[in-house]
Amino acid sequence: MLRIDQISYAVAGNPLFEGASATIPDGHKVGLVGRNGSGKTTLFRLIRGELTLDAGAITLPPRARIGGVAQEAPASAESLLDTVLAADTERAALLAEAEADPAPERMADIQTRLADIDAWSAEARASTILRGLGFDTAAQARPCADFSGGWRMRVALAGVLFARPDLLLLDEPTNYLDLEGALWLESYLARYPHTVIIISHDRGLLNRAVGSILHLEHRQLALYGGGYDTFARTRAAARAVATAEARKIEARRAHLQAFVDRFRAKASKARQAQSRVKMLEKMTPITPPQEAAQHAFSFPAPEELPPPIVAMEGVRVGYDGRAVLSRLDLRIDQDDRIALLGRNGEGKSTLSKLLAGRLAPMAGQVTRAARLRVGYFAQHQVDELHLDESPLRHLQRARPDEGQARLRARLAGFGLMAEQVDTDVARLSGGQKARLSLLLATLEAPHLLILDEPTNHLDIESREALVEALTAYSGAVVLVSHDMHLLGLVADRLWLVSGGSVAPWEEDLEAYRRFLLAAPVAESAPAAPRPEREPQRGPQVTAQSTRKVLESDLRKAEARLEKLAAMRAKLDEKLADPALYDSARARDLAAWQAKYAELETATERAEALWLEAQERLEAMP
Repeated sequence: MLRIDQISYAVAGNPLFEGASATIPDGHKVGLVGRNGSGKTTLFRLIRGELTLDAGAITLPPRARIGGVAQEAPASAESLLDTVLAADTERAALLAEAEADPAPERMADIQTRLADIDAWSAEARASTILRGLGFDTAAQARPCADFSGGWRMRVALAGVLFARPDLLLLDEPTNYLDLEGALWLESYLARYPHTVIIISHDRGLLNRAVGSILHLEHRQLALYGGGYDTFARTRAAARAVATAEARKIEARRAHLQAFVDRFRAKASKARQAQSRVKMLEKMTPITPPQEAAQHAFSFPAPEELPPPIVAMEGVRVGYDGRAVLSRLDLRIDQDDRIALLGRNGEGKSTLSKLLAGRLAPMAGQVTRAARLRVGYFAQHQVDELHLDESPLRHLQRARPDEGQARLRARLAGFGLMAEQVDTDVARLSGGQKARLSLLLATLEAPHLLILDEPTNHLDIESREALVEALTAYSGAVVLVSHDMHLLGLVADRLWLVSGGSVAPWEEDLEAYRRFLLAAPVAESAPAAPRPEREPQRGPQVTAQSTRKVLESDLRKAEARLEKLAAMRAKLDEKLADPALYDSARARDLAAWQAKYAELETATERAEALWLEAQERLEAMP
């Protein structure tokens, strides 16, 4: 059991914890949430004993092992499998001692302990974990030095999962995983046999892999039962009650104060007025809770282009003469919201680079609309920012003729306020750097926006703001993300990148999740006893989840029909212009008529999807 008892801690005079307490029973899976900068990572360091408390105590059972991913695996000549096996230091030490041929009594103790920690299945367990995180059998035999830093972070994560510490502390573990790796990690952690605390902004992970939420706010800790959505509802209800109580008290105070002000000088009412003054003194004002800061994004709107904005026929693309994707016959319209699905290494990033024009096709035809502008955001671009320059300087380089006031307004539209605008990028948080990169990617009002893992380092409020911005955005969006919450709210088309080609995924994201989790794995994570307070997940929850998915599908279909209706109104207006029918504009007329025909087809397809969603929802018990 982890006990956090009345702890206090300050950094440079700024208190992060003041008398904070929490108790986490053994075997519980807990998500640690709170605003950026509130002290979540500091709490991990306090638990590990890396920092000294100002007051209070943090206690764990004797000899309890604490594990976490502090840094990436070293770029050594050791194979990935050997690196992970070495992470279990007790096993490695026992095996080394056994090879030294100790006394028979000690050898018996060693063999007993090796059996207790399941040492003989170690290679199979390590291989299973590596495979779940994206490393096939061939990759597991390669040296760590062959892999980039992001991949070595996965190796480090595999190592700590393999070591099975009694308390596992994970800080944003999905930031360097793809969708498949994130889903595998969710499944693994849900069955992990010991206590887990996860700092994460991934709502899917916090809903499916944990049974409690530990909330850090106002230098205090509060433990809530259930996943993130349950926590959000409970907290919203509590905030509503507190706000209503604050208003009630304030109204009562205002009424008493008005009586005092009116009758204080009147002799006949002096006693009553004095009585109400005492009542006012006893009534402690209640400050209504402050809502979470709104981190809005503001994407500039591009002008409308005739569809399609991108079309491919028989395209083959790859590197150094080797094709990664072939037989690509794809089309993108300006109102499309497309999520790219597929296992790691299948070619999602290759397709993104092809669409962005950063990779030329090896064969086939790619047709782009005239005046097409493409915005491209990939996670590595955050690392390519100039660390010794401010966000304002980045924008001045991109827009040298634009005034400072306008540039500062653009930065504010992406949540970079006055205190960050002139700060060197090196001193910004990961989320602030991601915001700057998103701003640079959308600066020219692209008609097609390609986002490769845009939510890494963004907190939950920022992710929700990104969903709102993408929903309102009038350009096409192509998304690669491990955040299924984002994909489910934004994407209305799913493309599966698999087997060297790309095809529509006709089912929904939940079906894709089941498909991934059903993939054969040689060995799964060890089963864990269910904690006493972990919520039961029975058929009722499954039915509720299904209903939510169907309701989401229905809302998206309705929104798409509304958008198509707005486009039809514009086209009707355009086609009603007599000047368009001048013989000199025959080509323009043909283009607009073709667009109208495509709009009719899109409307029929959207109506069919709406009808299907409506029928499935009505059929729900």
